[in-house]
Amino acid sequence: MLPGGRLGRRVTRPRALSRGERVFLRHPSHRDAGEFLERVEASRSLQHPWSYPPDTPEAFDFFLRRARVPTNETLLVCRNEDAAIAGVFSLSQIVYWSFRNAHLGYYAFVPFAGNGYMREGVRLVMRHAFGTLGLHRLQANIQPENAASIALVRGAGFHKEGFSPRYLKIAGRWRDHESWAALADDRRRTPHDPARPDGRPRP
Repeated sequence: MLPGGRLGRRVTRPRALSRGERVFLRHPSHRDAGEFLERVEASRSLQHPWSYPPDTPEAFDFFLRRARVPTNETLLVCRNEDAAIAGVFSLSQIVYWSFRNAHLGYYAFVPFAGNGYMREGVRLVMRHAFGTLGLHRLQANIQPENAASIALVRGAGFHKEGFSPRYLKIAGRWRDHESWAALADDRRRTPHDPARPDGRPRP
């Protein structure tokens, strides 16, 4: 069985970039193709019309190539108990110098959505972005009707900055988005870190 109850089997446990009480973050690899594509297929009704993850081997190869671009950071959220892929976070358009900003994107997979894995994952991503990567600001652009995604970033300490009409073209339509952001300074004042500095879960 594939972790989480699907067909297949994971052979090795890749190195974690950051680990919390229930999940850890790692980079994707070609070995993930089978599980990843099965998760996408099972999660279409959850993700559409908000996101359209890669759903073919060719699209997954392109996903990996984009993940290796220096201005991108792609992170899989995996369960500690079985290493199953519960979701994906991406940091794109990473800019340093005086800006130190990245755009945050994410989506969860069935059957893990709604169980708190992404809630813990986003806090690990923030620790990675503000700590390891040395960023100052993360911003997320979310369709106003996507209540679950808005709740995720709000719960992690993001604040709403504005509204952008017809901001992104998704599935052939220009769609409105709300702009949410979090600052490293805000996180230091009100930490949300579920893991210890050494990457191991808190006692």
